[in-house]
Amino acid sequence: MTWEIYFVFFLLGISIYSFIHERISPDLTALSIFGILVIVSVLTGTNSLPSLEASLSVFAHPAPVTIAGMFIVSAALEKTGVIDSITAYMSNLSKLSYKRFLFIMIIGVAGASAFINNTPVVIVLLPVILTLAKSMNIASSKLLIPLSYASILGGTCTLIGTSTNLLASGILTQAGYKPIGMFELASIGVPLVLAGTAFLVFFGNRLLPNRETLTAILSEDERREFITEVFVRPGSKFIGSNGKDGGLGQYRHIRLIEVIRNGVVIKGDVNQCKLLSGDRLLLACRPSQIENAKNGSNSPFELPSDLSEHLSVISSSEGLIIEGIVAPQAGFIGKKLEEINFRQQYRMVLLAIHRKGVNLRDKLNEVRLEEGDTLLLMGSNNAVENLESSNEIIILDSVRKSKSPPSRIKQIVALTTILSIVLLASFKIIPIVAAVIFGVSILLISRCLEPNEAYHSIEWSILSIIFGMLALGQAMTTTGASNLIAEGLANSIFPIFPEHLKPFILLALIYLITSTFTEFLSNNAAVALMIPIALSLAITLGLDPRPFVIATCIASSASFATPIGYQTNTYVYGAGGYRFTDFTKIGLPLNLICFTLSVIIIPIIWKF
Repeated sequence: MTWEIYFVFFLLGISIYSFIHERISPDLTALSIFGILVIVSVLTGTNSLPSLEASLSVFAHPAPVTIAGMFIVSAALEKTGVIDSITAYMSNLSKLSYKRFLFIMIIGVAGASAFINNTPVVIVLLPVILTLAKSMNIASSKLLIPLSYASILGGTCTLIGTSTNLLASGILTQAGYKPIGMFELASIGVPLVLAGTAFLVFFGNRLLPNRETLTAILSEDERREFITEVFVRPGSKFIGSNGKDGGLGQYRHIRLIEVIRNGVVIKGDVNQCKLLSGDRLLLACRPSQIENAKNGSNSPFELPSDLSEHLSVISSSEGLIIEGIVAPQAGFIGKKLEEINFRQQYRMVLLAIHRKGVNLRDKLNEVRLEEGDTLLLMGSNNAVENLESSNEIIILDSVRKSKSPPSRIKQIVALTTILSIVLLASFKIIPIVAAVIFGVSILLISRCLEPNEAYHSIEWSILSIIFGMLALGQAMTTTGASNLIAEGLANSIFPIFPEHLKPFILLALIYLITSTFTEFLSNNAAVALMIPIALSLAITLGLDPRPFVIATCIASSASFATPIGYQTNTYVYGAGGYRFTDFTKIGLPLNLICFTLSVIIIPIIWKF
């Protein structure tokens, strides 16, 4: 082996380690790998690594351009109210039994996700499903995992159903093979949808946990608190002591949220902060438990008498405790609360963050917000409405309201555009990348979407991962690393299995490796890394690479066993109050079902 192959294997190991441990974000990992490849190839002048021009050619790859365009098309369908029509229909199904509702929901969501990016479908439906769960007297945890799984299964049915299919088709085309057809994947995708639906309908109630979100457990009274701002009077007993020692600790239903001194929020543990005269304190007070409130005071809220001598109320407003999820492309992703001045900007108090099964309550000002974080917030009714209209946070406690009534003309334009893209690509009139670019231009000209909204809708982090992993995949092919891996896989089964079974075993092996990668890495990274290996494996054995590529497409999408393998799983993770093992309990059997069906059906449809 050459040093270049060792170097590529080193980068591969580093990228996998970084993706799993997430010390830095996946997109930054991918871009860093890309940068290292470029620098090393330029400095060494080796012919074994891709040249600077070859590395930069990934930016001309049709797949990322197509994926970016489909993000814009999905955003237009969402803005024009097409996705909202799905929610309006589902709102009428609350009288159905659990199994019937689950069946209709899965089929409907899978059908929509076959043509629309599944992330906005899940985001729009999340509050709807939570509301319907309450009206049906069903725990939301019985519905949210099936919602995510349905969107994933639907994406396996068409070329545009998920970005991994488009990426795989683009890599296949650049290798000199025919691209994947618009409905080519339906031969395996539709059976997976039907099998997944049957499994979830008949076994979902038994395998899914019976849990609720934090706010769903609270009564209406418990969810209403007063947000009260006070200042420390001169000569107050609080001066020189912290809030707990000064007397706030004896009131279970008064919580100190923030200490503000000279207009600046004090960092650290607020309960240990030594107070000074003139400090402003932000308190969360539950009035139903306070003696003064019980005595019928006309004031909206009054402090107990022993506190009012030392603290003076500046303002007090009734608030709500709500849950929300950080939306994709939110402007404050990757930033700390103090950097975005969260409370002043949104007039909301952040009480806790739920991230990947962990509840964060301490030093929240130092936590960098991430996409998919579930936030426990408190604020006034007006603040909640303003936050909902910002599109930065998805409010889980209420169904989203449209900012403006949908335009029938724009809905028709948006639907016609997606239909045109499908037809043009299906009948191979023009390449799909050209069809998508033309469709995006129509949507922008017709004002179905404003240009800034279009740019904002593109998930640049996903594109960054794709570009970085395409460069690494290119390096694996150029250096021969992918051939070495393919030969190792082939040689490992040659002595064990008879000749006629070897292609089937290798197909199963490719599927399992890709599926494992997808559960812990980005699904796009899994495709970009595994397609070159699948191609090399087919060439080594003298087989048609198509069945191996199809298996990689399905395995990279069919990610059910962990909440971090697919973006929609991450969104429902916190919203449903799930634990990590809840996904494994129901997702692993579904993974095995998809694996078994794929290994059986793929060789029948796509011959070796």
